[in-house]
Amino acid sequence: MKFLILRKADSKTEAGLLPGEQLLSAMGKYHEELAAAGILRGAEGLQPSAKGVRLSVSDGKVSVIDGPFAETKELIAGFSMIDVPSKQDAIDWVKRWPPLDGDVVLEIREAASACPGTDAAVAAALAPKDPAPAGMRFMVMIKSNRNSEAGVMPDQKIMDAMQQFNQVSMRTGELLAGEGLGPSAKGTRVAFSGGKMSITDGPFTEIKELIAGFWLIRVKSKQDAIEWVKRCPCPFGANAELEIRQVYEMADFDQAFSPEMREAEERMRAGLLESGMQMSLAGAAGQA
Repeated sequence: MKFLILRKADSKTEAGLLPGEQLLSAMGKYHEELAAAGILRGAEGLQPSAKGVRLSVSDGKVSVIDGPFAETKELIAGFSMIDVPSKQDAIDWVKRWPPLDGDVVLEIREAASACPGTDAAVAAALAPKDPAPAGMRFMVMIKSNRNSEAGVMPDQKIMDAMQQFNQVSMRTGELLAGEGLGPSAKGTRVAFSGGKMSITDGPFTEIKELIAGFWLIRVKSKQDAIEWVKRCPCPFGANAELEIRQVYEMADFDQAFSPEMREAEERMRAGLLESGMQMSLAGAAGQA
């Protein structure tokens, strides 16, 4: 079972403060442990919402809202994707989150299904020969609604349109990965505060701030990301809200990454590419 571990934002991540060398090292070691256990499928840190944008779709009309966004505690600072036998296994791994990250909330959500046309086998077959063309990476998150929280799937017509669009985007190298998430009723939040840990099972009440799924794309600019989203068939039909956030890259940590950390990053990146995933770990430390 695949699970998305969502690291919630805080004042530091929203201010764009990069973690120090000790925390970078701790986060790197944690993800190396996940990779060594054979369960890591990807990890990314997201730049502050001030650099992001939201697209609100109402009756098919799109409005664009630039960040920053006020609801800091519900924003996402980054994520890790793992593949483990059960949700309890996912919780057990989250309990080992590096204490140096301080007070933090981590939300565990089941990845119910790959976006149509983006499963690992298809991704490997459709990926361009050059796996890393120039560009910027963005995480596109679609916000939950009552139907997604109730576990209602899009109708087949929309699923077929999404599959066709996703496969074309994978051939062009724009689409790197995508997942649909199960309802928050199947999720769990693990909070660390003052050195103490608390665990809260879903469902969670703030439906409009929850995530129903995501795409990871590589394009030339934020405007290109906006245009990509406008072309993408929306799984929720004529009404939806989506958030676009730029992903941290290794170059963003140029001064903080030691040679050893860079070598570890390259090893894990190579392993993820071999498994058919085109996510990297360069931005994983940016979650902290």
